[in-house]
Parts: sequence; C-alpha cells; structure tokens
Amino acid sequence: MNDLPLALHSSSPSDLKARLEADRRGAPYLLYRPHADEQRILELAPQLERATIGRQEACDVALPEDPSVSRVHAVLDRIGNEWTLVDDGSSRNGTYLEGERLHGRARIRDGDAFRIGRTAIVFRSPSRDESKQTIAAKTDRPPEITEAQRRVLVALCRPYGEREFAVPASNRQIADELTIGLETVKSHMKALFDAFALGDLPQHQKRAALAQRALETGLVTLR
Repeated sequence: MNDLPLALHSSSPSDLKARLEADRRGAPYLLYRPHADEQRILELAPQLERATIGRQEACDVALPEDPSVSRVHAVLDRIGNEWTLVDDGSSRNGTYLEGERLHGRARIRDGDAFRIGRTAIVFRSPSRDESKQTIAAKTDRPPEITEAQRRVLVALCRPYGEREFAVPASNRQIADELTIGLETVKSHMKALFDAFALGDLPQHQKRAALAQRALETGLVTLR
C-alpha cells in the first residue's frame, strides 16, 4: 500500500473535503485534475467492472482537451476485489505507471499514480481490501550514496516540486536533464533501489517509493 504522492497534500479545503467524503464511502476511486483548478473523483462502484480513459467524451475519465491522449487510451478492469490498469499498446503515447511505461496489464494498489498525456491520475482504495504487499522496513538514517546518485535522485523527484498529481521522472527524462546515457541512469537507479532496500517491491512501485524515501530522509527537498 502506498501513500498519496506528496504533491497532493497542497490542496484547497473543498478538495480535501471531497476526498474525505469519498474515503468515508469506502469504494475505490480515481482522483485527477483535467484542469489545474478542477479536481475530479470517479468512484469505482461495486457494480462497475470496467472504466475507460481517453479523449472521447464517452469515456469514464474523459480528457477531450489533451491531443496527446488517444480516443480510448487505457482501461481499468476489476478482477475480484482488485483493479488492474491495462494499456494494450494501441495508445499512441503510452501510459506511465509510477514513472514507467506500462506494457499490457498491471495490478494497482492504494496510492498508485499513473500518467496519461498531461494528466496524472491517482488510484485510491479506502477499504484497502486488495492483497497486502510486503514493504521493506524504513529506517530514519538515509543510506550513503554517491554525488552522481544524488543528482539522479534530485531529477527523479523534480516533478513533485513543480506540480500537483506528480509522478516520478522517467529514466529518459532524467537522462535528458543530466545529459547522461540512459544505461547510466538505469545503473544508478538499480544501485539506489538496493541502497534503499526496495528490491522486493513490484517494479512499477519502486520509483515512487524511492522518491518518497528520498524526500522523507531529506536527501532531496522540494526546493
């Protein structure tokens, strides 16, 4: 189970009230902003088996003003008491779950964030009935890392200081910012996952967990 992205904590009282009310109702829901000043919540009611996301107005999550979003870009499917995010490759610009491009289907858990076009969407499951995931124990003392690894961490966390509903930067974005090779970024990321003891997490959750730990331990600040 993940916490909400740190950037979500800076919201208006009415936004926070709407989330609390959705939490009290207990059903899973999607939280997103189609515009900077508009929060929306889509409740995934018990009778709903599938939710579509795309540029078409008929989609459950409609993003008609974003030309980078395909007409039907991705779907959420209910499997038992859990939800999966699906992008079968037909979307032109892809779906990014916790900063990594999704290929096919992935189970999502409370607090997972994914990006479609310019919009970041957070999955919330207040009842937390989904399968429990073992997470590495946290320590107060940050691990020792190199200066090069710290620069990668700063680039990974940069979106959290720039906008709400942020997801961690992708490897490509980090490589472009630091002007280094993609393989170098991957090597540093692997070393950072090991340093923060995140190796047992599912691949699509590691980046967000790493960014959160970097911010919690003070290795990176939102400034």
